[in-house]
Amino acid sequence: MKSYIPNLLTMLNVLSGCIATVFAVLNHLEWAALFVLIGIFFDFFDGLAARALNVQSEIGIQLDSLADVITSGLVPGVVMFQLLSMAERGGWNLGFIGHDTELTFLPFVGFAITMASAYRLAKFNVDEDQVSSFIGLPTPANALLILSLPMILLYHNNEMLNNIILNPWFLVILTVLCSYLLNSPIRLFALKFKNWKFKDNGVRYLFIIGSLVLLITLRFLAIPVIILFYVLASLLVPSDK
Repeated sequence: MKSYIPNLLTMLNVLSGCIATVFAVLNHLEWAALFVLIGIFFDFFDGLAARALNVQSEIGIQLDSLADVITSGLVPGVVMFQLLSMAERGGWNLGFIGHDTELTFLPFVGFAITMASAYRLAKFNVDEDQVSSFIGLPTPANALLILSLPMILLYHNNEMLNNIILNPWFLVILTVLCSYLLNSPIRLFALKFKNWKFKDNGVRYLFIIGSLVLLITLRFLAIPVIILFYVLASLLVPSDK
């Protein structure tokens, strides 16, 4: 019976991703971000449960990546589609993009994130060199980065930030950059603790503490800063393979 617990958590990740997708398509980006966060929560604990219960399985590994394609791949792609649509229409608009809305090519560039995420997850499944570290930006981290943009628009209400985020060039460049980082050869540390000693986990402890401080002080604006800090810290401090 206990062998089903991790897979149940993974299926809850799938469900969260499906709900987030619906909200993203309807342009309710705040709710989409919430359910992506819930999905990432389940994504973290399914692996933890599998290790704690000693019930890791090949099916569980494959199912985990399939769930991430939805929650951390499809949803951020749809959100970037919506942001590019808003940028093209010239402003922040949470209205539903209906069938009578004229569509151009530009918003579909956002789905490069979905394609890059799917490719990254496929590589992860066949790569045995990503146990205690990652090669390329993990899809949940990338999803949080993309989902932070509408949250910054909603809750920070800063004209300069709004103009930057809703600039089509900024969004296209960010899409290309995220697609590269997802499949880059950069090795990034994972938040997996083999023990609780500061000597062996100093970078992880400092990253967690620094992230909490940034979230308290900068709120949603902290997320892009944390992702940048994560990449730079991994480059400066060699990660365990």
